[in-house]
Amino acid sequence: MIIVGVDGSTAAQDAVEWAADDAFRTGEPLRIVHAVDRAPYQVGRYRHPELADLLLREGQRILREAAVVARVRRPGIEVTTRDIEGAPAPVLREQARDATEVVIGSRGRGGFAGMLLGSVSVHVAGHVNCPVVVLRGEHRPPRGEIVAGVDDSPECEPALAYAFRQAELRDATLRVVHAWQLPVHAFAPEASYAMDEVRAAQRQAVQDRLAIFSKGHPEVAVVEDHPAAHPVDALTDASTRADLLVVGSHGRGAVASMLLGSVSRGVLHHAHCPVAVVRAQGVRRA
Repeated sequence: MIIVGVDGSTAAQDAVEWAADDAFRTGEPLRIVHAVDRAPYQVGRYRHPELADLLLREGQRILREAAVVARVRRPGIEVTTRDIEGAPAPVLREQARDATEVVIGSRGRGGFAGMLLGSVSVHVAGHVNCPVVVLRGEHRPPRGEIVAGVDDSPECEPALAYAFRQAELRDATLRVVHAWQLPVHAFAPEASYAMDEVRAAQRQAVQDRLAIFSKGHPEVAVVEDHPAAHPVDALTDASTRADLLVVGSHGRGAVASMLLGSVSRGVLHHAHCPVAVVRAQGVRRA
């Protein structure tokens, strides 16, 4: 099941359209979720009990309109709606337990989309086990290319699996970007490193991993890029020509702010197209 969070904003409508397209491609049902957060109106002198009914009615209106958008966009897909009381990030995290994908807009009027680079990127992408797609950039014609950021570690495999699947569903080219930088200590005059050998080993590790996934998706054309650049810069540049940018999340910290890796956070801020964040832990491999 694909989950999309809505709050009545234009960005949320974009998310619904994107999610409807993916539901059509995958054949999965689409669930549209709206969070009714009454907490801000139930504190001290700001308590307004009469707003409860208004919030509920507004939520139901938002869901009805979102369902119409989805059905018009892709007639025939299965669409359900949920109006759930609670703060947006926890609501989405709970809904994501049985989801194959969560979709969210990048900006809004509060609720889901308005929390993007604060709570949503950390508390959803950093905590759920399914891919989280964040709508970035403006509407533009399809480019026919999916970009995946990888490194030479096994943790990038879930992101690769998702990227190959998206490229297959869209009949798109998959551009795999493996950015690298010389380590600081490589410039120390007393250090003697065969950096060419290190780079060759890293590239071979990436190519070996790609070969495994290509066997399962032989129809997907793969292009490799190995730029000498910071990963965020390289991926942001590649996103200008992509329909979707896929990155893994290597965050391993014990606190919430560390559960989303620095590259994931960086591209969420700067990418020019939708971004899919795929956590390494708990995601099934292809």
